[in-house]
Amino acid sequence: MFDIIWRSVAIGIGATVLMDLWAMFLHLALGQPRPNWGPPGRWVWHLREGKVFHDDIAHAAPYAHEQALGWGFHYFTGIVYGFILVALVGRAWLDAPTFLPAFILGMVTIGAGWFLLAPGMGAGWAASKRPNPMQIRAFNVISHTVFALGLYGTALLIR
Repeated sequence: MFDIIWRSVAIGIGATVLMDLWAMFLHLALGQPRPNWGPPGRWVWHLREGKVFHDDIAHAAPYAHEQALGWGFHYFTGIVYGFILVALVGRAWLDAPTFLPAFILGMVTIGAGWFLLAPGMGAGWAASKRPNPMQIRAFNVISHTVFALGLYGTALLIR
């Protein structure tokens, strides 16, 4: 049992690290803004009050440690997805990982951002209230594909 737990954690962390390295590459190579985990941290902070949806998270009361909370939430979410993947595909997948289950989960995880986090922070469904929603969606699909590669690649490394 411990073997399944630590491997699930490692797979989630590895995938999240790869996604962050991808974001760093996009920043350095294409000038994309770095991810700002402060707003999601503020959103998580306000969940304790039962407030899920905001008109604009920037207008919500700030939290002194929202950047750290956002980063922690980002990695916690990656770990949860690692557990979900292993729970869905089973222990045998850990010994012989294949890409397809990781890819399917990676695509499904986009929904959490599009239908919970984005509207929760005031960006609308799938970033529909942002000036460039199609660009955001395209980057989401690409980054979650990278996340899926991280799930699969980390599973290969630790099998």
